[in-house]
Amino acid sequence: MLCGIDEAGRGPIAGPLVVAGVVIKKKIKGLNDSKILSEKKREALFPEIIENSSYHIVFTTAKTIDKKGLSICLKNSIDEIMIKLSKDANKFLMDGNTSFGIQTLQHKIKADATIQEVSAASILAKVSRDRYMYEISKKYPVYNFDKHKGYGTKAHIELIKEYGRCKEHRFTFKLKALGEDIQGIQKSLF
Repeated sequence: MLCGIDEAGRGPIAGPLVVAGVVIKKKIKGLNDSKILSEKKREALFPEIIENSSYHIVFTTAKTIDKKGLSICLKNSIDEIMIKLSKDANKFLMDGNTSFGIQTLQHKIKADATIQEVSAASILAKVSRDRYMYEISKKYPVYNFDKHKGYGTKAHIELIKEYGRCKEHRFTFKLKALGEDIQGIQKSLF
């Protein structure tokens, strides 16, 4: 059986990275790339996926991303999913263009729109992350995390200019709009 894997939160400047793996046990109608589906449709599919599959969801905090780097965090999340779901799956497919050096992981660009297991993983990752961002929005209301979900929108950057970063922000993600030294951080990461 196939385990589809996808992530949400690779690019934002705040909030966790969330990676999900899904092995579908019973047909689920309406699956697609989470970015294509409306929030209402994703929320409706979420419990259906949970009920009709084996799954595992991994959250990695902004602090851990800053400490270890995004690629290592992605690889560690994928490794954890492969271990947890190895009794249910014998093939693992990640959305995207890399296998992160994991020999037994296949990858395919746009798999989240074409392979149902990856679509399901995409939905679990996105809904889980969005729910987390809604929750932290209550703790940090000045940042409006419920609206932009931690992405580097103009409004979010303006709020960082006014209030600085909180512990949910990724400090290693430097922002040109804030006059931060992007090349300096890139050099220190490699």
